[in-house]
Amino acid sequence: MAKEWILNIATNRWGLNKKSRVGPVSEWIRDVAPKSVAEWKSEYFKKLSSFLRQKGIPFSPEDYLRSLGQKLYIKISEVLRSEIESVTEEDCIQYIRNLVIDRTFAGYQTEIATVYQQLSQALGVEIQPAPDEWDRRKYYIGLQIKPVSYPQTPEFHKWQDWLSQTHQQFTQEFGGKVFLVFSISEGKKKRILNPEIIEEIHSEIVRLQRKDSEQSSQSSL
Repeated sequence: MAKEWILNIATNRWGLNKKSRVGPVSEWIRDVAPKSVAEWKSEYFKKLSSFLRQKGIPFSPEDYLRSLGQKLYIKISEVLRSEIESVTEEDCIQYIRNLVIDRTFAGYQTEIATVYQQLSQALGVEIQPAPDEWDRRKYYIGLQIKPVSYPQTPEFHKWQDWLSQTHQQFTQEFGGKVFLVFSISEGKKKRILNPEIIEEIHSEIVRLQRKDSEQSSQSSL
C-alpha cells in the first residue's frame, strides 16, 4: 500500500499519466469498449502507436511505456529521496502546527467570506464589514456567520438564545435586526444551512428602507 501511494503521488506530480504522455485513455477505452484486458491492451497499443507517430516519438508502445516507468523511477529514487532526506524534525513540527492552527483558521475565514458573497448575490446588496465609526443617522442590519458541522445542527437554538441579548442591544442602537447565518462545508463547497434566513433578511431591508423613506419625507416638511 505504501509503495502504491508513493508511485501514485510521483506519477501525478510529474504528469506521467497525462493525455499528452499516455494518450486520452478514458476516451479511447470508451470508444473500444473492450471485453477483456487482453483486448484493451491490443487496442491501446494500436492507438498509442499512432499517437507516438504523430508526436514524432520513435518508440514502440512497449518501449515507450517502459521509458515512462524509468523516468518515474528516477524521480522517486533521486528527486523524492533527496527531498525526503532534507526534511527535518522541526519541519514536521511546524507543519503540524501550521496545519491545525494557521490553515484551519484560513479555511474558516474563507468559508465565512464565501457565505457573505452568497448572501450578497441572493439579496442584491453589498455587504460591508462593521465600520469603526457608526453613522447614527442610518439604519443597520447585523449579520453573523457561524460555520458549523452536521453534529452541531441540533444546537442552533442554543446559539440563538445565547446571542439574543447582544442582538437586542444592536437593534435598540441601530434599528435593524441581527441575523445568525449558519454555514456548512460539503467537500470543497460552502453553503448556507438555514437558507430561509435570506427571505427574513430581505424583509428587514425592505422594512428599514421604508422607515428611512418615511423619516426623510417628514424631515422635508
